[in-house]
Amino acid sequence: MVRPDTPRTYTAEHGFPARHIGPDTAATEQMLATLGYDSLADLVDAAVPETIRTDRPLQLGDALSESQVLAALKLFASHNRPKKQMIGQGFYETETPAVIRRNVLENPAWYTAYTPYQPEISQGRLEALLNFQTMVADLTGLEIANASLLDEASAVAEAILLMRRANKKHAEAPVIVDADIFPQTRDVITGRAEAVGIQLQFADLSAGLPAGEICGVVLQQPGNSGAVMDHRAVIAEAKDRGAMVTVAADLLACALLTPPGEQGADIAVGNTQRFGVPLFFGGPHAAYMAVGPGLQRQLPGRLVGVSVDAEGRPAYRLALQTREQHIRRQKATSNICTAQVLLAVAASMYGVYHGPGGLRRIAAEVHAHAQALAAALRAGGFSLVSESFFDTVQVQLDTAEAAETVISGAEESGINLRRVTETTVGISCDETTTPEHLAVVLQAFGVAAAPDEQQPTGQYAFSSELVRSSEFMTHPVFHSVRSETQMMRYLRKLSDRDLALDRTMIPLGSCTMKLNAAAEMEAISWPEFAGIHPFAPEHQTTGWRALIEDLEDKLAEITGYAAVSVQPNAGSQGEYAGLLAIRQYHLANGEAERDICLIPASAHGTNAASAVLAGLQVVVVATAADGTIDMEDLQAKLSQNPDRIAGIMITYPSTHGVYESDVREVCAAVHDAGGQVYIDGANLNALVGLAEPGRFGGDVSHLNLHKTFCIPHGGGGPGVGPVAVAEHLVDFLPRRGVGGASGSADEAGAGSSAPVTAAPYGSAGVLPISWAYVALMGGDGLTAATAHALLTANYVAARLKDHYPTLYTGENGLVAHECILDLRELTKASGITAEDVCKRLIDYGFHAPTLAFPVAGTLMVEPTESEDLGEIERFIEAMVAIRAEIQQVIDAEHDAADSPLRHAPHPAAVVASETWDRAYSRQQAAFPVPGLRGEGFGPDKYFPPVSRIDGAHGDRNLVCSCPPPEAFAAS
Repeated sequence: MVRPDTPRTYTAEHGFPARHIGPDTAATEQMLATLGYDSLADLVDAAVPETIRTDRPLQLGDALSESQVLAALKLFASHNRPKKQMIGQGFYETETPAVIRRNVLENPAWYTAYTPYQPEISQGRLEALLNFQTMVADLTGLEIANASLLDEASAVAEAILLMRRANKKHAEAPVIVDADIFPQTRDVITGRAEAVGIQLQFADLSAGLPAGEICGVVLQQPGNSGAVMDHRAVIAEAKDRGAMVTVAADLLACALLTPPGEQGADIAVGNTQRFGVPLFFGGPHAAYMAVGPGLQRQLPGRLVGVSVDAEGRPAYRLALQTREQHIRRQKATSNICTAQVLLAVAASMYGVYHGPGGLRRIAAEVHAHAQALAAALRAGGFSLVSESFFDTVQVQLDTAEAAETVISGAEESGINLRRVTETTVGISCDETTTPEHLAVVLQAFGVAAAPDEQQPTGQYAFSSELVRSSEFMTHPVFHSVRSETQMMRYLRKLSDRDLALDRTMIPLGSCTMKLNAAAEMEAISWPEFAGIHPFAPEHQTTGWRALIEDLEDKLAEITGYAAVSVQPNAGSQGEYAGLLAIRQYHLANGEAERDICLIPASAHGTNAASAVLAGLQVVVVATAADGTIDMEDLQAKLSQNPDRIAGIMITYPSTHGVYESDVREVCAAVHDAGGQVYIDGANLNALVGLAEPGRFGGDVSHLNLHKTFCIPHGGGGPGVGPVAVAEHLVDFLPRRGVGGASGSADEAGAGSSAPVTAAPYGSAGVLPISWAYVALMGGDGLTAATAHALLTANYVAARLKDHYPTLYTGENGLVAHECILDLRELTKASGITAEDVCKRLIDYGFHAPTLAFPVAGTLMVEPTESEDLGEIERFIEAMVAIRAEIQQVIDAEHDAADSPLRHAPHPAAVVASETWDRAYSRQQAAFPVPGLRGEGFGPDKYFPPVSRIDGAHGDRNLVCSCPPPEAFAAS
């Protein structure tokens, strides 16, 4: 029996909650009747174990209206103080072309898309990402680039791990890091290296490399000091000594400077923020990694490649997918699950918009501004830290007081400069810098004279031997889209090739894809939020920090934990931060021997990969026949490893989509063994308002704001993965004082563990979305959303039970917020696979459910609370029709190889071809249900641009940059 004071009303009939939740009152009643329950409260009582239920309503206040929420966000924004940002340090002001802002960043066709694991319905964003890879590879002078990483600092960490993997002969030797690296990168890689036992040695490399064996070298170009160095001698020496070399390179500078690949580097990393992506108070921004020959199979993250479809047309797909961590688990090359796709798309389109000539012009103008500034400062008697630079000039002053006078004087006139040291001031120019800005800066230094002519002269403030002579971005795509009309149509053409949430439900289990409301999205592009530098002075960012603190408090209230940090910029990074907190806690208690992390066999692969990166050893716990944790095996593993258990990672509800009734027993057993309990918050959409992981046994959880809390998936990113901890782990949250930012270990809410991202608050730019969602819903609305998520999942399972059995159920035969449809017996009888069903769903206008996870041969379906009954019925209709098509194969009306399922999907070019020799009609191929023919639900036929793509061909013939137009013409 549920406690009497447990909230029991889950309706959302008015205001924003009614717009967020798809089923209205009548639909809810109809769905409940199908399930045999009188109310949502009765359904919740039957589905959710009483042992985990909360005994109090969420203390979040009443739901606000959209106008009230926007007013509150305006108030937060008003307390920020936007300045002309000349701080630099890896973050720069940039001009976002309006056509890109409106048609990409603010376009739901782009920001509501899912990761392109179903490539036939992702051709648009895959082309955009291939443009990104081509642009990055060309600019860095390396063979191949990936489809983005999370931020520059963690990208350097990934490069260090790659060098260690690839350079097996010297894997145990230290990695030498340029002392002139950005301080935020130094902070992040120090923590990452310490966790996995990599020795880092920071050194001034201007005089060469230290003696001794070396695994790898990390250089920065330009350096933290702004210095542009000729690294060829150091790189050559490193290679002669058997080491590999990574260069953290400014991509815009590569338009003028000899790129890393041409200097001999093996790897280049960096970020693409200054390619049209706002500062966003630190993120999200798309980092990059490019590598030389032979390293493409070592790349972390995602790699877009070119394959062919069933008719031989070139077609894009994610290549080398066996590297994905959900397959390789603790052997994964990285724990990264998401990237920064939306921002990578924006950066790639910035490259398309400007072309190589435009990028050269922008880089030359930026450099000319820096040259003019340097010349005027020299004439004024000031000493520069480096006479060789690209965009950043640092000035060495005599006293700290003199430096403070310059900094404060510039700030009073509207410009932020960088306080590098007590006596050093840095000034970074960017594409928004004007002569007026330079005059203000010089005035702050007491230099009255106007700077010299700022137009590019062809003379550079770096060695002529470093001037780039090679061409880049020669592919026609970077030369043929120039006018805004062309750009608008190109973006529309690409988005039309995709299926995103703006067209159809995306019923992906474990990857909640629900409404990203326009009101939630609106504030992120306001200049008072988007134009703030992550290292701006604290007194200029009070609005940002107040919003973040309030959101962290709300998330703590929702989860039942003591504190939350929003610094991790992806779910994978939240996992890492949470496990690092556990590891640091044991070390602080003098229990270094606690190094085993127990992980159920059904867990998402990032769990195991994150544990390894946190310095823990993975021990797998078996899964029982009903999908729950095998308690006998758990006790055995605990007994086999006395005094070594660091913790257990569990997902709740389980990865199998059910509430495990013995979760408290699992937590107690691990606690009794001295371990900590990590509860993966990927499935928090089934808990909010009903149960709190911090109160039913969890010590730490990460959350996915891009799932439960409505930050859009963006085609695979942006994401935020906050980490929430119990009181005893608060001191081990990621440290906010990253990169010399204000904030320290003793600041309220800041921890003592190493920072995990390059900015104090990670991808802060998208946090207003989640703040708005929580405020718009209120405690009652959030609880109602959870109840409706349970309703829709159980309704789908019930309506399809006669066609596809549900693999696992919990108490009273119910599921949580998702259900696993078991197709294995149908596959045995027909030869039709779960993948065939995924491809056939495209012809019905749907994105497929999650394929083959956590059980091969199954589909995991999560309708979410945002889908209305009409859309849910349309999906059910499609699945029932597909089941009938499978029966046609079973009944020998079609061979599996000649069935519409095996040939799916069917592009318009195939359906409209002059000849048709298939065993089924064109109508069955393309219009299998009346709604697609203009009956019932109305005409809304989506045709994929390509047929089924040959994945094996793409891996054998890896093409990961833009193919020439002739390849498409030939097809």
